[in-house]
Amino acid sequence: MKKLFLAWQEPQNRRWFPIGQLTFDGKNYKFAYIQGVKKAEDEPNFRLLHSFPERDRLYTSSELFPLFSNRLMRRSRPDYKDYIRWLNIPQNTNDPITILARSEGRKAIDTFELFPYPEKSENGTYYFHFFVRGLRYMPESSSEKVKKLQPQDRLYLTLDIQNPYDSKALLLRTEECHNLGYCPRYLSADIWPVLQQNPESVNVHVEKINPVPTPIQLRLLCNMTVQSKHDFVPFSSQNYQPIVESEKLSSIIR
Repeated sequence: MKKLFLAWQEPQNRRWFPIGQLTFDGKNYKFAYIQGVKKAEDEPNFRLLHSFPERDRLYTSSELFPLFSNRLMRRSRPDYKDYIRWLNIPQNTNDPITILARSEGRKAIDTFELFPYPEKSENGTYYFHFFVRGLRYMPESSSEKVKKLQPQDRLYLTLDIQNPYDSKALLLRTEECHNLGYCPRYLSADIWPVLQQNPESVNVHVEKINPVPTPIQLRLLCNMTVQSKHDFVPFSSQNYQPIVESEKLSSIIR
């Protein structure tokens, strides 16, 4: 079972809310809202998705829903091979979930993003991949430092407690304390408590540096490993729980 979460950002206060989950079992795609959507509904700018107008329904389709397929780059585009290379996945990848998981399905025309439930090894280690956020807002010296990074270079996380938009924001820096950008918000809430309890269990490394003119949001790809000590389970808070238990969900076949 492959799983992606859908998050929405309030355009004024820039807070993020996990609102739904997309799963694929090898045959069917399914979408359902999760508890985080209730908090999003308290925001005046939020509306339930036009494609999924009811909170307590399970939507099922043998094809990927348009809301998500429209976030995939067309294979016919001349820069498609470059795009796949920037994502650091095999060129012959034809799995939309894999592509959406790595690209995060972001578009300039809306405030949604996707992120995957991470892989877990037999020894209990979780594996995350993400592109560093906020590079465009960092000083020029940070951009120059990014150019000099090498795959496997270790990066470090520090809490940016005075961040006006997110007091749990995790800033990424080099060993020499050069600030590079931010860890995605969807990871911050889960990773910060682990760093407090067992910092050595969290490791971040550079995976790929995409040179200019790669879009800046795809410039620096990192991987993170988290050993699941202290009963760590990512995305297990109330916000990520289904609105209604699976066995009670009604199904709409699209």
